[in-house]
Amino acid sequence: MNRRKPLFVGVSAALATLVALSGCSIFESDSKKSNLPGTRISVLALERQLRPSLEATDTRIILPAPEDTPAWPSAGGLSHHAMHHLVVNDLPKRAWRREVGEGSSLRNRMFAEPVVGDGRIFTMDADGVVDAFDAKTGKRLWRKKTAPKIDEDNAFLGGALALEQGRLFATSGAAQVVALDAASGKELWRNAVDTPIRAAPTVNGGRVFVVTVDNQVEALAANDGRKLWAYAGASAPTILLGGTAPAVDGGVVVAALTTGELVALRVDTGTSLWSENIVAVRRTEVAANLPDIAGRPVIDRGRVYAVGQSGIMVAIDLRTGQRLWEVPMAGIYEPWVAGDFLYAISVDSEVLCVDTRSGRILWVTQLPQYTDMKKKKGRIVWAGPALASDRLILVNSESEALSLSPYNGQVLGKIELDSSLSQPPVFANATMYLLDDDGALTAYR
Repeated sequence: MNRRKPLFVGVSAALATLVALSGCSIFESDSKKSNLPGTRISVLALERQLRPSLEATDTRIILPAPEDTPAWPSAGGLSHHAMHHLVVNDLPKRAWRREVGEGSSLRNRMFAEPVVGDGRIFTMDADGVVDAFDAKTGKRLWRKKTAPKIDEDNAFLGGALALEQGRLFATSGAAQVVALDAASGKELWRNAVDTPIRAAPTVNGGRVFVVTVDNQVEALAANDGRKLWAYAGASAPTILLGGTAPAVDGGVVVAALTTGELVALRVDTGTSLWSENIVAVRRTEVAANLPDIAGRPVIDRGRVYAVGQSGIMVAIDLRTGQRLWEVPMAGIYEPWVAGDFLYAISVDSEVLCVDTRSGRILWVTQLPQYTDMKKKKGRIVWAGPALASDRLILVNSESEALSLSPYNGQVLGKIELDSSLSQPPVFANATMYLLDDDGALTAYR
């Protein structure tokens, strides 16, 4: 096992030993006053706590060697979203920090992750303004407003970016897709779609794939924006704010819909190959009853990995749609695949490692769920994980970045950040980029 120096320093020992609190009864029952027939089962008994598999205790975690990537062209990295093991300095230091525009607020949210390519990094703020920066120095190269003029009472509500062959593609909460010249910011084309798009586009092989808020999957030609095909999924009456970029690999596009359905389509025609529902309503929170798949699907070596908000993570055969295994966890961020192992963060702040060959859980680490654990107040939202230089990196709503061992889940260190984060890190050229909720982009190397 390869052991390296900590990526972050100065972690509290108490954080490394934090475990999940088990549920306890709040009210004492009085059997004399109980008149309803039947067996009584606590609703807390319906919860399934994540635990390592007993059969996997002898599994040795061997990861692929870290490799640098010259580009991060779309949300989730490459079009298949399987980035494996990346590179960043053991003790990363801030190289530069730049304001990118309007951050997230109660009125509007910033959904776009940065994308990197050709020596530039691109961002989109909460108002749909796109900035291009020199990836090495942070110098602003150009700025372009992509959103149409809207009333002050209306929010832009989303949009995100993708990059391919010198073109930058921007989706829009105003139901548009815009193509810009990546070098100058000049608009190349603009095409309207029927409903808003809050998720990032995915670009592959000269096609731009988008998913609208009412579950329409569309393919557009990257050179001129003309519609190539469309797939109409069922709409959901209630959805989570945001959206999910589809994954594309091997001639197949896999889209996660707000109904909890995962659909696989041919990239050339949009013909449906298979569909699978990722729904397991067993949790007691109201939000858990939403079937939405908020985390991006990942395609790796003929398998699809996806995690649903309602409480299940699955592995599916890309060609046949056969479900290979499932893990009872709810999550809103994409799982991270590295070789034969998968890492994910649950909505209950549990980080877990899964053997992708069997679906067995190898380890689970409980991170803090609240700023006040005793009163269970101040919910902490974690984003990630990402794997770089033998460290799992997560960021949170309390302006922290945390590193864990990918081999046993031990907390190794943390750094204090300038603001809260709701987007995971982005990597390229041995640099880690963080875009915080206040609308500032920071480079660490």
